[in-house]
Amino acid sequence: MSDLFNATPTKTEYSAKDIEVLEGLDPVRKRPGMYIGGIDERAYHHLVAEIIDNAMDEAVAGYATNIEVSLAENGYVTIKDNGRGIPVDPHPKFPDKSALEVITTTLHSGGKFGGNAYAVSGGLHGVGLSAVNALSAHLIIEVAKDKKLYRQEYKQGKPITPVTFLGPVSNRRGTSVCFIPDTEIFGEHIRFKPATLFRMARTKAFLFRGVEVRWHCDESLITGDDKTPVDHILKFPNGVADYLDYLMKDRHAVTKEAFTGRVEFPDNMGVVEWAVCWPDDYKDGFSYTYCNTVITPLGGTHETGLRAGLTKSLRAYAEMSGNKKAADITADDILNTAGVMLSVFIKDPQFQGQTKEKLTTASATRLVENAIKDPFDHWLSRDIKSASALLDWIVERAEERKRKKKAVETQRASATKRLRLPGKLADCSHNKTEGTEIFIVEGDSAGGSAKQARNRETQAILPIRGKILNVISASNDKILANEEIKDITEALGCGRRDKYNEDGLRYDKIIIMTDADVDGAHIDSLLMSFFYQEMPKLIENGHLFLALPPLYRLTQGGKSVYASDDAEKERLLKTEFKNTKNVEVSRFKGLGEMPPQQLKETTMDPTKRTLLRVVIPHKTTEEEQEEFAFTADMVNRLMGNKPEHRFQFIQEHAKFVENLDI
Repeated sequence: MSDLFNATPTKTEYSAKDIEVLEGLDPVRKRPGMYIGGIDERAYHHLVAEIIDNAMDEAVAGYATNIEVSLAENGYVTIKDNGRGIPVDPHPKFPDKSALEVITTTLHSGGKFGGNAYAVSGGLHGVGLSAVNALSAHLIIEVAKDKKLYRQEYKQGKPITPVTFLGPVSNRRGTSVCFIPDTEIFGEHIRFKPATLFRMARTKAFLFRGVEVRWHCDESLITGDDKTPVDHILKFPNGVADYLDYLMKDRHAVTKEAFTGRVEFPDNMGVVEWAVCWPDDYKDGFSYTYCNTVITPLGGTHETGLRAGLTKSLRAYAEMSGNKKAADITADDILNTAGVMLSVFIKDPQFQGQTKEKLTTASATRLVENAIKDPFDHWLSRDIKSASALLDWIVERAEERKRKKKAVETQRASATKRLRLPGKLADCSHNKTEGTEIFIVEGDSAGGSAKQARNRETQAILPIRGKILNVISASNDKILANEEIKDITEALGCGRRDKYNEDGLRYDKIIIMTDADVDGAHIDSLLMSFFYQEMPKLIENGHLFLALPPLYRLTQGGKSVYASDDAEKERLLKTEFKNTKNVEVSRFKGLGEMPPQQLKETTMDPTKRTLLRVVIPHKTTEEEQEEFAFTADMVNRLMGNKPEHRFQFIQEHAKFVENLDI
């Protein structure tokens, strides 16, 4: 390695022939993570979700009533609907190709851009089918349209047959997509899990009460303790209310009936459907939100509207009933222990990312809030006994929150006297935990800049020396002896492992802030591994975050913008500046070299910065239990003391690495 660094650079020509232009579906195969979120087991199953979403769009539009999902012994999965069928006639812009081939082989193509074919839909980016095609070893599409059956086959995204007319059909219509993912992309070890696909199909059936989903799986694939049925018909006439009943199972609720409803938005803007209950077992609640049948695990504006509608209505009811204790209840008091199912259908929704994890359509907040508030008012006033029981339950949660807050404030006020705080810690002056933050930064240089940029009242700074100990592969004695880990543990004040005490936590947010480079990413991984193993409750309770410092500053005249990576830099150069010739591009080598004012403006000011919350999957449902187990396995594989596991991971994923920084 030292020879590599000391070698004299060889002069090589850099010309137009070195510029690679990715055409067709090559970008998807080159960087699948941009389109389906990765190449792991979750992404593998996400391919099926993309095709089911297309079939559901036909059902939601009123053209399909049945969807079939089947998994064969050879690993092929087939999704079939009885909708209108993908058009097979020549495309106006590409007269030598059928519309079917254009949709299947061209990114950002489809019937959901113009607004005529679909009023609402889950697949809006025109990427789903073409991305699945690109990442499949083999894909077969059959279209039954106008009593005629057509078929076309593809290999790794490229057509291997023309659109072939198979003959007339009198009892069939719609589209059938049959495919198997490409092992060159996903490796040999991943296979479709019947239980995961069955849950996916069942969820879609819950979300649209007008559709019947027929499930079939080859019997040989059901092994061990897997209780997935071989054949099953999924149809739920009460929609998300049936879904809530299924999730509640043997749990009892505070109120006799759940709060359920369905309201159409004004001006034909869409529909919202919901089901909410309050389990009385003092366990954590659950919340599942969807837009156009696509799950939004990070919530979004529709969830914000539901929270606002319920909170305003319950406060108004409390005021009307003379319950003064309810004046300070918050949305968290109402919903932290609730079971929530929320589904919206809206036109042209905006999502965060191609995988659609969060709804960002601003108008959804107002639409959902207005739709839910009046029905909740009526629901509360209709059954006074249940409403009073619910109000008492929520007030009890609010008072419990206040007691904990007061205990933490009292504890924090004297914490500095009771604790031996690290000498390198620049603590904040606020004597309450709420609203305070500690930045764990890389090195004294970055710590110096951060101390000058911080808000001294609410922001604390703890510099650490480079890369901390990898706790996943270390003994407990070695962990206890590590100075950096001792500093972090003492600064937080909450203890570790079985001695973790949430009430002792001295800060509301723990923010990891490292350089935007490979070393910084490694430190992020080591710190997240530390919190994952030593203080998992801290992550589960939503306290751990990653800061996102910029990598570039682009300046022209008095205008400055910041970019987090090369792609954003190129985008900003094209969109923010009319003339790019005199744009000054500065690359930050590290946080320590960033002026404090810029560090504050881009990374530390709560009103301007962007933070990533670190999460661990819950274990409420079977799917979440699988996600939790997958996370634990991946941490052990990549951070554990068996190098052969890391070597295997590198071998499986090396072909996707570009621009290696060595």
